[in-house]
Amino acid sequence: MMGEARAKQLADRIQVLVAELLERRVKDPRLGFVTVTDAKLTADLGEASVFYTVYGNEQDRASTAAALESARGLIRSEVGKALGLRRAPSLAFYLDAIPETAGQIEELLEKARRADAEVAKAAAGAKPAGDADPYKKPHEDTEDEQD
Repeated sequence: MMGEARAKQLADRIQVLVAELLERRVKDPRLGFVTVTDAKLTADLGEASVFYTVYGNEQDRASTAAALESARGLIRSEVGKALGLRRAPSLAFYLDAIPETAGQIEELLEKARRADAEVAKAAAGAKPAGDADPYKKPHEDTEDEQD
């Protein structure tokens, strides 16, 4: 349990360190507008997965991935120094798909809102088909029928 808590704490620190290194230290023109969204660290502290997003198109994402790959050694050594670990964790960078997924969900929600508005508009002036009260009622006996 303690190992998991330590790994989570170090992963949070790695996220911040990588973001700072990308901003200040890595001077690669291929590096786009990168946001480090998360970092996960294995319980043995040997491997770190760093998740990121890139503002831009597919080409921007590809060039940023190449820049991250070429800077991985520098980033790993700087992270290792900053964390004070005997062995710096190996780093792997992964494009985070959450923003794109969130955008698709927003589009679907907007379509649903428009469809609901159209249904509400159509229903506003609608009248029920058939009788106003379509439910059958029990036959009420009159006095004439009782004879």
